[in-house]
Amino acid sequence: MAEAYIVTPLPYLGQSDHLSLFLTPKYSPLINRVKPSVKTIKVWPAGVDFTLQDRFLHTDWSMFATQATCGSHTNIDSYTSSVLDYINTTIDSVTTQKQITIYPNQKPWMNKEVRILLKACNTAFRSGNAQAYSTSRANLKRGIKKAKHCYKLKLEEHFSNSDPRHMWQGIQAISDYKPSLSAPIATNVFFLNELNDFYARFERDNKETATKIASSTDHSPFTLTSSDVYTALSRINARKAAGPDGIPGRVLRACAEQLAGVFTDIFNMSLAQAAVPACFKSTSIVPVPKHSSPTCLNDYRPVALTPIIMKCFEQLVLTHLKDSLQSSLDPLQFAYRGNRSTEDAVSIALHSALTHLDNINTYARMLFVDFSSAFNTVLPSKLITKLRDLDINTSLCNWIMDFLTNRPQHVRSGHICSTTITLNTGVPQGCVLSPFLYSLFTHDCRPMHGSNTIIKFADDTTVIGLISNNDETAYREEIKHLATWCTDNNLLLNTTKAKELIVDSRKGRRGSHEPIHINGMAVEPVSSFKFLGTHISEDLSWTTNTSSLVKKAHQRLFFLRTLKKNQLSSAILVNFYRCTIESILTNCVTVWYGSCSVAERKALQRVVKTAQRIIGTPLPAIEDIQKKHCMRRARSILKDDSHPAHKLRFSRLRNSFFPRAVSLLNSAPH
Repeated sequence: MAEAYIVTPLPYLGQSDHLSLFLTPKYSPLINRVKPSVKTIKVWPAGVDFTLQDRFLHTDWSMFATQATCGSHTNIDSYTSSVLDYINTTIDSVTTQKQITIYPNQKPWMNKEVRILLKACNTAFRSGNAQAYSTSRANLKRGIKKAKHCYKLKLEEHFSNSDPRHMWQGIQAISDYKPSLSAPIATNVFFLNELNDFYARFERDNKETATKIASSTDHSPFTLTSSDVYTALSRINARKAAGPDGIPGRVLRACAEQLAGVFTDIFNMSLAQAAVPACFKSTSIVPVPKHSSPTCLNDYRPVALTPIIMKCFEQLVLTHLKDSLQSSLDPLQFAYRGNRSTEDAVSIALHSALTHLDNINTYARMLFVDFSSAFNTVLPSKLITKLRDLDINTSLCNWIMDFLTNRPQHVRSGHICSTTITLNTGVPQGCVLSPFLYSLFTHDCRPMHGSNTIIKFADDTTVIGLISNNDETAYREEIKHLATWCTDNNLLLNTTKAKELIVDSRKGRRGSHEPIHINGMAVEPVSSFKFLGTHISEDLSWTTNTSSLVKKAHQRLFFLRTLKKNQLSSAILVNFYRCTIESILTNCVTVWYGSCSVAERKALQRVVKTAQRIIGTPLPAIEDIQKKHCMRRARSILKDDSHPAHKLRFSRLRNSFFPRAVSLLNSAPH
């Protein structure tokens, strides 16, 4: 850097003729321009969990219900808020807060002991006592060595299990990874109010009034047991961020046995009154920039924080709903159900297309639909009507209606909050029940014609038209019916993001098809589309998909080499490989591996061989893994009568002429 320093001449060095120069930089290095950050943290003293357990055990919880009762009616809002306030007050009485300073150039292994030794070394240096300085410097070296060893053991703990989150935390620590800094979010109330209004923009178009259904005596609410609530509390992830109520997950989990009784009473009272406490419905939204330089409100992703205790309540209600509706659920909705995955959705889509394409003069069209903020546009009144059609208990329908309406919401950035607004539209993001309620809302989106299939994975919807003899009437009617259904159900089709893939292997016909129009706009045809994580091409080859997987796996090999350089054990390296590299190479492997070319299989196996050389341990081949996955999926499907592929266990299609002939030809000696 030209003219980067100011030169100051100093006396000659000793008795030599060399002039000493003192260079002072004109610029401020980046590390000096970054100011230390001060963070306030809550300190949990040793044994605090036992203290809280003892206090909650000896608390008379019935007094909170008594204070909220007038006559024979208990105010559920007053009862719940007083219990939550008491829990927060108790937590504050046994914990403390302190401020810590985080320096940008602080080494990750730096701890309290090293800081004390460093301070002692500096003090000895300034004192001029050579013996004391020598001793303190030796102690500092031993302290640093010990701290680095402890830090290494801490890093290895990240790789001791199969948790990908812990593994990536270890990788980031080893490689000293620093996330790219995005522009700071404005912390003025005006901007946060703008964001809050933007996130609630669909509320303005809601003209419907949400009213509860008249309850009948033959529909009594279901009740929860104390053991159910205890199980839900004991399974809480202690790392989850606390919601607007401020109660951390670690307290609910540690004191599950002591708190199960009072929350069982609150939950059952809520179900009986078909009313959700307002403090349970409150949502705090933290805006997170989608990229480093946001320019509009849509560049901020809303991260919704809801009370952790309400998530437990929702989980219990969700379990009851799934048990009640198992036989009524859409078999082609593959999200939020046991023994279902994206692999099943892609397999069913390809199977329906391939079995059709074996016929003469046929082709298939796949329309990949995109909705604009699908969860936020659901109307609670329409959802409740559909739940009644599914024969859901009237009392539970009213509870869900109350859960979805009159929801307080605010946007928070740091300690600054926007004004609170009340929402009555949409299924709230960040809630446990919302995805399943959305799948129930779309359960009546079924194909009109037998030649069409509608496959759903949450809000990802795909329409597959099996066309024979160039007759697209049924397919085009299906698209019009879907557009009408979306309008009737307040779902907004985003035609600009919708794509269509046409699979037509007939000679000279590719690219000659008329486009599909939705609401007057043509849908863009594509030659390849990433469907639920798997690239599907118009010729049903797997070159694009395989290249994408190999490229991503090669990027992960860099981290494997980094771990090897840090002398981590082979067992840890194998564990990392299986979680972060093998999982990529085998994503939906049962769908595409059998149709891969020899060159594509070799490219996949080369990644495995490279990993073998790095680790120094033999690794399973992709083909062996694919066979194992196939057998495991087949057995799980056989055990599930409701799985859409369960009927394929019959040998009728397999034993028909063409599949049988192809199998015999392939197995015959040349």
